[in-house]
Amino acid sequence: MARVDPALAAARAAVRAELRDLALGPGDLVLVACSGGADSLALAAATALEARRVGRSVRAPGFGVRAGAVVVDHGMQGGSDAVAATAAARCRDLGLDPVLVRRVRVDDAPGAGGPEGAARAARYAALDAAADETGAAVVLLGHTQDDQAESVLLGLARGSGARSLAGMPRRRGRYARPFLGLRRSQTEAACAAVGLEFWTDPTNLLPDAGGRDGAVPARTRVRGAVVPALQDALGPGVVPALARTADQLRDDADALDALAADLLAAATVPDDGPAGLGLDLEVLAAAPAALRRRALRSAALAVGCPPGATTARHVDALDALVVSWRGQGTVHLPGDARALRACGRLYLHPAADAPASRARPGRRTSQPTRSLEE
Repeated sequence: MARVDPALAAARAAVRAELRDLALGPGDLVLVACSGGADSLALAAATALEARRVGRSVRAPGFGVRAGAVVVDHGMQGGSDAVAATAAARCRDLGLDPVLVRRVRVDDAPGAGGPEGAARAARYAALDAAADETGAAVVLLGHTQDDQAESVLLGLARGSGARSLAGMPRRRGRYARPFLGLRRSQTEAACAAVGLEFWTDPTNLLPDAGGRDGAVPARTRVRGAVVPALQDALGPGVVPALARTADQLRDDADALDALAADLLAAATVPDDGPAGLGLDLEVLAAAPAALRRRALRSAALAVGCPPGATTARHVDALDALVVSWRGQGTVHLPGDARALRACGRLYLHPAADAPASRARPGRRTSQPTRSLEE
Protein backbone atom coordinates (compact mmCIF):
# COMPACT_ATOMS: atom_id res chain seq x y z
CA MET A 1 0.00 0.00 0.00
CA ALA A 2 1.41 3.38 -0.99
CA ARG A 3 2.42 5.64 1.87
CA VAL A 4 0.24 8.72 2.25
CA ASP A 5 2.23 11.89 2.86
CA PRO A 6 0.99 13.34 6.17
CA ALA A 7 1.28 16.96 5.07
CA LEU A 8 -0.71 16.36 1.90
CA ALA A 9 -3.26 14.36 3.87
CA ALA A 10 -3.65 17.25 6.33
CA ALA A 11 -4.09 19.74 3.49
CA ARG A 12 -6.69 17.57 1.80
CA ALA A 13 -8.56 17.00 5.06
CA ALA A 14 -8.68 20.75 5.71
CA VAL A 15 -10.09 21.47 2.25
CA ARG A 16 -12.53 18.55 2.45
CA ALA A 17 -13.91 19.81 5.75
CA GLU A 18 -14.23 23.35 4.41
CA LEU A 19 -16.05 22.29 1.26
CA ARG A 20 -18.50 20.18 3.22
CA ASP A 21 -19.13 22.90 5.82
CA LEU A 22 -19.86 25.41 3.07
CA ALA A 23 -22.78 23.24 1.92
CA LEU A 24 -22.20 23.95 -1.75
CA GLY A 25 -24.64 22.75 -4.35
CA PRO A 26 -23.96 20.54 -7.38
CA GLY A 27 -21.87 22.35 -9.97
CA ASP A 28 -20.94 25.27 -7.70
CA LEU A 29 -17.59 26.81 -8.56
CA VAL A 30 -14.81 27.20 -6.01
CA LEU A 31 -11.94 29.53 -6.91
CA VAL A 32 -8.49 29.23 -5.35
CA ALA A 33 -6.53 32.48 -5.04
CA CYS A 34 -3.08 31.34 -6.15
CA SER A 35 0.13 33.37 -6.10
CA GLY A 36 2.43 30.48 -6.96
CA GLY A 37 3.78 30.31 -3.41
CA ALA A 38 3.77 27.16 -1.30
CA ASP A 39 0.60 27.96 0.64
CA SER A 40 -1.61 28.75 -2.34
CA LEU A 41 -0.18 25.98 -4.55
CA ALA A 42 -0.77 23.41 -1.80
CA LEU A 43 -4.31 24.76 -1.52
CA ALA A 44 -4.78 24.49 -5.28
CA ALA A 45 -3.52 20.89 -5.29
CA ALA A 46 -5.66 19.85 -2.33
CA THR A 47 -8.74 21.54 -3.81
CA ALA A 48 -8.23 19.86 -7.18
CA LEU A 49 -7.93 16.47 -5.52
CA GLU A 50 -10.85 16.91 -3.15
CA ALA A 51 -13.25 18.47 -5.65
CA ARG A 52 -12.50 15.61 -8.05
CA ARG A 53 -12.84 12.93 -5.37
CA VAL A 54 -15.96 14.26 -3.71
CA GLY A 55 -17.56 15.11 -7.02
CA ARG A 56 -17.57 11.49 -8.15
CA SER A 57 -18.11 9.87 -4.76
CA VAL A 58 -21.28 7.76 -4.57
CA ARG A 59 -21.24 8.34 -0.83
CA ALA A 60 -21.94 12.04 -1.29
CA PRO A 61 -24.88 12.18 -3.71
CA GLY A 62 -25.65 15.63 -5.06
CA PHE A 63 -22.36 17.06 -3.85
CA GLY A 64 -20.04 17.90 -6.69
CA VAL A 65 -18.14 21.13 -7.11
CA ARG A 66 -16.02 22.63 -9.84
CA ALA A 67 -12.61 24.02 -8.91
CA GLY A 68 -10.84 26.90 -10.62
CA ALA A 69 -8.20 29.46 -9.76
CA VAL A 70 -7.46 33.15 -10.05
CA VAL A 71 -3.89 34.49 -10.12
CA VAL A 72 -3.37 38.18 -9.32
CA ASP A 73 -0.30 39.90 -10.76
CA HIS A 74 0.37 43.03 -8.73
CA GLY A 75 3.02 44.24 -11.18
CA MET A 76 5.20 45.48 -8.32
CA GLN A 77 8.27 43.38 -9.13
CA GLY A 78 10.21 42.75 -12.28
CA GLY A 79 9.13 39.48 -13.86
CA SER A 80 5.84 39.35 -11.98
CA ASP A 81 4.02 38.54 -15.22
CA ALA A 82 6.18 35.43 -15.68
CA VAL A 83 5.53 34.36 -12.08
CA ALA A 84 1.79 34.76 -12.63
CA ALA A 85 1.90 32.83 -15.89
CA THR A 86 3.81 29.97 -14.22
CA ALA A 87 1.34 29.84 -11.32
CA ALA A 88 -1.56 29.73 -13.78
CA ALA A 89 0.08 26.93 -15.77
CA ARG A 90 0.56 24.86 -12.62
CA CYS A 91 -3.08 25.36 -11.67
CA ARG A 92 -4.14 24.16 -15.11
CA ASP A 93 -1.83 21.15 -14.82
CA LEU A 94 -3.62 20.30 -11.58
CA GLY A 95 -6.89 20.21 -13.49
CA LEU A 96 -8.36 23.49 -12.25
CA ASP A 97 -10.72 25.21 -14.67
CA PRO A 98 -11.23 28.07 -15.23
CA VAL A 99 -7.86 29.63 -14.42
CA LEU A 100 -7.87 33.41 -14.63
CA VAL A 101 -4.90 35.80 -14.51
CA ARG A 102 -5.62 39.36 -13.47
CA ARG A 103 -3.06 42.16 -13.52
CA VAL A 104 -3.87 45.01 -11.15
CA ARG A 105 -2.66 48.54 -10.62
CA VAL A 106 -1.55 49.18 -7.06
CA ASP A 107 -2.40 52.74 -6.06
CA ASP A 108 -0.48 53.65 -2.91
CA ALA A 109 -2.66 56.64 -2.12
CA PRO A 110 -2.82 58.31 1.33
CA GLY A 111 -4.91 56.23 3.69
CA ALA A 112 -4.30 53.03 1.73
CA GLY A 113 -2.13 51.54 4.48
CA GLY A 114 1.16 51.85 2.60
CA PRO A 115 2.27 49.65 -0.30
CA GLU A 116 1.19 46.46 1.49
CA GLY A 117 -2.28 47.82 2.22
CA ALA A 118 -2.65 49.17 -1.32
CA ALA A 119 -1.62 45.82 -2.81
CA ARG A 120 -4.06 44.03 -0.54
CA ALA A 121 -6.93 46.31 -1.57
CA ALA A 122 -6.12 45.82 -5.26
CA ARG A 123 -5.88 42.06 -4.80
CA TYR A 124 -9.27 41.74 -3.11
CA ALA A 125 -10.87 43.95 -5.74
CA ALA A 126 -9.51 41.64 -8.44
CA LEU A 127 -10.67 38.53 -6.57
CA ASP A 128 -14.13 40.01 -6.10
CA ALA A 129 -14.34 40.85 -9.79
CA ALA A 130 -13.20 37.34 -10.79
CA ALA A 131 -15.76 35.74 -8.49
CA ASP A 132 -18.51 37.95 -9.91
CA GLU A 133 -17.44 37.17 -13.47
CA THR A 134 -17.38 33.41 -12.99
CA GLY A 135 -20.26 33.15 -10.55
CA ALA A 136 -17.99 31.48 -7.99
CA ALA A 137 -19.66 30.53 -4.73
CA VAL A 138 -16.50 30.87 -2.67
CA VAL A 139 -12.88 32.00 -2.97
CA LEU A 140 -10.35 29.97 -0.99
CA LEU A 141 -7.33 31.76 0.48
CA GLY A 142 -4.12 30.01 1.53
CA HIS A 143 -3.38 31.79 4.81
CA THR A 144 -1.81 29.49 7.39
CA GLN A 145 -1.43 29.35 11.15
CA ASP A 146 1.92 31.12 10.75
CA ASP A 147 0.21 34.00 8.93
CA GLN A 148 -2.31 34.20 11.75
CA ALA A 149 0.41 34.37 14.40
CA GLU A 150 2.20 37.09 12.47
CA SER A 151 -1.02 39.11 12.27
CA VAL A 152 -1.44 38.94 16.04
CA LEU A 153 2.13 40.12 16.62
CA LEU A 154 1.71 42.99 14.16
CA GLY A 155 -1.48 44.03 15.92
CA LEU A 156 0.28 43.97 19.28
CA ALA A 157 3.13 46.09 17.94
CA ARG A 158 0.71 48.69 16.64
CA GLY A 159 -1.24 48.88 19.88
CA SER A 160 -4.36 47.69 18.10
CA GLY A 161 -7.60 46.61 19.71
CA ALA A 162 -9.21 43.20 19.97
CA ARG A 163 -10.55 43.24 16.41
CA SER A 164 -7.08 43.55 14.94
CA LEU A 165 -5.60 41.07 17.41
CA ALA A 166 -8.32 38.61 16.41
CA GLY A 167 -6.45 38.18 13.15
CA MET A 168 -8.09 36.63 10.12
CA PRO A 169 -11.45 34.84 10.34
CA ARG A 170 -11.89 31.40 8.87
CA ARG A 171 -14.72 32.81 6.78
CA ARG A 172 -16.00 36.20 5.79
CA GLY A 173 -18.46 36.74 3.02
CA ARG A 174 -17.39 34.77 -0.05
CA TYR A 175 -13.88 34.12 1.34
CA ALA A 176 -12.74 31.05 3.27
CA ARG A 177 -9.36 30.03 4.72
CA PRO A 178 -9.11 26.25 5.10
CA PHE A 179 -5.43 26.29 6.12
CA LEU A 180 -5.59 28.39 9.30
CA GLY A 181 -4.92 25.21 11.28
CA LEU A 182 -1.89 24.22 9.17
CA ARG A 183 1.71 25.36 9.49
CA ARG A 184 3.67 26.82 6.60
CA SER A 185 6.06 23.89 6.78
CA GLN A 186 3.13 21.58 6.03
CA THR A 187 2.16 23.46 2.86
CA GLU A 188 5.75 23.27 1.63
CA ALA A 189 5.82 19.54 2.35
CA ALA A 190 2.47 19.06 0.59
CA CYS A 191 3.86 20.75 -2.53
CA ALA A 192 6.89 18.46 -2.41
CA ALA A 193 4.62 15.42 -2.07
CA VAL A 194 2.91 16.14 -5.39
CA GLY A 195 6.02 17.42 -7.15
CA LEU A 196 5.02 21.09 -7.25
CA GLU A 197 7.83 23.62 -7.38
CA PHE A 198 6.67 26.76 -5.61
CA TRP A 199 7.79 30.38 -5.92
CA THR A 200 9.26 32.24 -2.95
CA ASP A 201 8.40 35.92 -2.94
CA PRO A 202 11.68 37.80 -2.28
CA THR A 203 9.80 40.43 -0.29
CA ASN A 204 9.04 37.69 2.26
CA LEU A 205 12.76 37.21 2.96
CA LEU A 206 15.07 39.33 5.06
CA PRO A 207 17.93 40.87 3.03
CA ASP A 208 20.54 38.53 4.53
CA ALA A 209 18.33 35.56 3.58
CA GLY A 210 18.17 36.43 -0.09
CA GLY A 211 15.47 39.07 0.02
CA ARG A 212 15.51 42.35 -1.85
CA ASP A 213 17.55 45.31 -0.74
CA GLY A 214 15.83 48.41 0.61
CA ALA A 215 12.81 48.73 2.88
CA VAL A 216 11.69 45.45 4.44
CA PRO A 217 7.92 45.04 5.00
CA ALA A 218 6.88 44.79 8.65
CA ARG A 219 5.39 41.32 8.16
CA THR A 220 8.68 40.10 6.69
CA ARG A 221 10.57 41.34 9.74
CA VAL A 222 8.10 39.58 12.02
CA ARG A 223 8.33 36.38 9.97
CA GLY A 224 12.10 36.34 9.61
CA ALA A 225 13.24 37.73 12.96
CA VAL A 226 10.53 38.10 15.61
CA VAL A 227 8.85 34.69 15.37
CA PRO A 228 12.15 32.75 15.34
CA ALA A 229 13.33 34.74 18.37
CA LEU A 230 10.12 33.96 20.25
CA GLN A 231 10.41 30.29 19.39
CA ASP A 232 14.01 30.22 20.61
CA ALA A 233 13.01 31.87 23.87
CA LEU A 234 9.62 30.29 24.54
CA GLY A 235 9.55 27.07 22.56
CA PRO A 236 7.94 25.79 19.36
CA GLY A 237 4.39 26.21 20.65
CA VAL A 238 4.42 30.00 20.22
CA VAL A 239 2.74 30.04 16.80
CA PRO A 240 -0.19 27.75 17.74
CA ALA A 241 -0.64 29.70 21.00
CA LEU A 242 -0.85 33.01 19.15
CA ALA A 243 -3.37 31.52 16.73
CA ARG A 244 -5.50 30.29 19.66
CA THR A 245 -5.36 33.77 21.13
CA ALA A 246 -6.72 35.15 17.86
CA ASP A 247 -9.61 32.68 17.94
CA GLN A 248 -10.53 33.64 21.49
CA LEU A 249 -10.30 37.36 20.83
CA ARG A 250 -12.39 37.03 17.68
CA ASP A 251 -15.29 35.60 19.69
CA ASP A 252 -14.99 38.51 22.13
CA ALA A 253 -14.71 41.09 19.35
CA ASP A 254 -17.73 39.67 17.52
CA ALA A 255 -19.85 39.92 20.65
CA LEU A 256 -18.70 43.48 21.40
CA ASP A 257 -19.22 44.59 17.80
CA ALA A 258 -22.79 43.29 17.86
CA LEU A 259 -23.51 45.17 21.09
CA ALA A 260 -21.84 48.30 19.69
CA ALA A 261 -24.05 48.12 16.58
CA ASP A 262 -27.08 48.04 18.88
CA LEU A 263 -25.74 51.05 20.76
CA LEU A 264 -25.14 53.01 17.56
CA ALA A 265 -28.65 52.26 16.35
CA ALA A 266 -30.13 53.34 19.70
CA ALA A 267 -28.09 56.58 19.74
CA THR A 268 -28.88 57.60 16.15
CA VAL A 269 -31.28 60.54 15.90
CA PRO A 270 -32.63 62.58 12.97
CA ASP A 271 -30.11 65.14 11.75
CA ASP A 272 -31.73 68.30 10.41
CA GLY A 273 -28.47 69.60 9.00
CA PRO A 274 -26.50 68.47 5.94
CA ALA A 275 -26.20 64.80 5.10
CA GLY A 276 -24.57 62.93 7.92
CA LEU A 277 -25.22 61.24 11.21
CA GLY A 278 -26.59 62.63 14.46
CA LEU A 279 -26.04 60.80 17.75
CA ASP A 280 -27.60 61.29 21.18
CA LEU A 281 -24.80 62.19 23.60
CA GLU A 282 -26.72 60.99 26.64
CA VAL A 283 -27.17 57.50 25.20
CA LEU A 284 -23.51 57.30 24.21
CA ALA A 285 -22.15 58.63 27.52
CA ALA A 286 -24.13 56.07 29.52
CA ALA A 287 -22.61 53.14 27.62
CA PRO A 288 -19.45 51.25 28.64
CA ALA A 289 -16.34 52.72 27.02
CA ALA A 290 -15.59 49.55 25.06
CA LEU A 291 -18.99 49.70 23.35
CA ARG A 292 -19.05 53.48 22.95
CA ARG A 293 -15.67 53.62 21.25
CA ARG A 294 -16.63 50.84 18.83
CA ALA A 295 -19.88 52.63 18.05
CA LEU A 296 -18.02 55.88 17.40
CA ARG A 297 -15.61 54.20 15.02
CA SER A 298 -18.50 52.61 13.15
CA ALA A 299 -20.15 56.03 12.94
CA ALA A 300 -16.99 57.49 11.43
CA LEU A 301 -16.86 54.73 8.83
CA ALA A 302 -20.57 55.29 8.07
CA VAL A 303 -19.83 58.86 6.96
CA GLY A 304 -16.99 57.85 4.69
CA CYS A 305 -13.85 57.66 6.82
CA PRO A 306 -11.45 55.08 5.29
CA PRO A 307 -11.08 52.11 7.68
CA GLY A 308 -7.31 51.87 7.29
CA ALA A 309 -6.83 55.56 8.08
CA THR A 310 -9.26 55.78 11.01
CA THR A 311 -7.04 55.21 14.02
CA ALA A 312 -7.37 55.15 17.80
CA ARG A 313 -6.35 58.82 17.79
CA HIS A 314 -9.45 59.74 15.81
CA VAL A 315 -11.67 57.63 18.04
CA ASP A 316 -10.11 59.30 21.09
CA ALA A 317 -11.03 62.72 19.70
CA LEU A 318 -14.63 61.60 19.06
CA ASP A 319 -14.88 60.06 22.52
CA ALA A 320 -13.64 63.28 24.08
CA LEU A 321 -16.56 65.13 22.47
CA VAL A 322 -18.87 62.73 24.32
CA VAL A 323 -17.35 62.31 27.78
CA SER A 324 -14.60 64.94 28.11
CA TRP A 325 -16.04 67.97 26.41
CA ARG A 326 -14.42 71.25 27.37
CA GLY A 327 -15.71 73.39 24.54
CA GLN A 328 -13.43 71.92 21.88
CA GLY A 329 -14.44 72.59 18.33
CA THR A 330 -14.76 70.52 15.18
CA VAL A 331 -12.86 67.25 14.99
CA HIS A 332 -11.29 66.59 11.58
CA LEU A 333 -11.51 62.95 10.49
CA PRO A 334 -9.94 60.95 7.65
CA GLY A 335 -11.56 61.35 4.27
CA ASP A 336 -12.23 65.03 5.10
CA ALA A 337 -15.17 64.10 7.33
CA ARG A 338 -16.06 66.30 10.32
CA ALA A 339 -17.53 65.83 13.80
CA LEU A 340 -18.81 68.43 16.24
CA ARG A 341 -20.89 68.63 19.40
CA ALA A 342 -23.95 70.86 19.57
CA CYS A 343 -27.24 70.93 21.47
CA GLY A 344 -26.82 67.57 23.16
CA ARG A 345 -25.91 65.86 19.91
CA LEU A 346 -22.78 64.58 18.24
CA TYR A 347 -22.90 65.32 14.53
CA LEU A 348 -20.71 63.55 12.00
CA HIS A 349 -20.68 64.78 8.41
CA PRO A 350 -18.95 63.38 5.33
CA ALA A 351 -16.66 65.39 3.09
CA ALA A 352 -18.35 68.27 1.31
CA ASP A 353 -18.08 66.53 -2.07
CA ALA A 354 -19.38 63.17 -0.80
CA PRO A 355 -22.76 61.87 -2.05
CA ALA A 356 -25.58 63.61 -0.19
CA SER A 357 -27.16 60.54 1.38
CA ARG A 358 -27.70 60.16 5.08
CA ALA A 359 -25.72 57.51 6.92
CA ARG A 360 -28.10 55.28 8.81
CA PRO A 361 -26.35 52.24 10.26
CA GLY A 362 -28.70 49.31 10.67
CA ARG A 363 -29.10 47.23 13.79
CA ARG A 364 -26.44 44.50 13.83
CA THR A 365 -26.17 44.57 10.06
CA SER A 366 -22.65 45.87 9.58
CA GLN A 367 -19.81 43.39 9.12
CA PRO A 368 -16.67 43.70 11.21
CA THR A 369 -14.04 45.84 9.55
CA ARG A 370 -11.51 43.79 7.63
CA SER A 371 -8.14 43.73 9.29
CA LEU A 372 -5.30 45.33 7.36
CA GLU A 373 -3.52 41.97 7.53
CA GLU A 374 -6.19 40.07 5.64
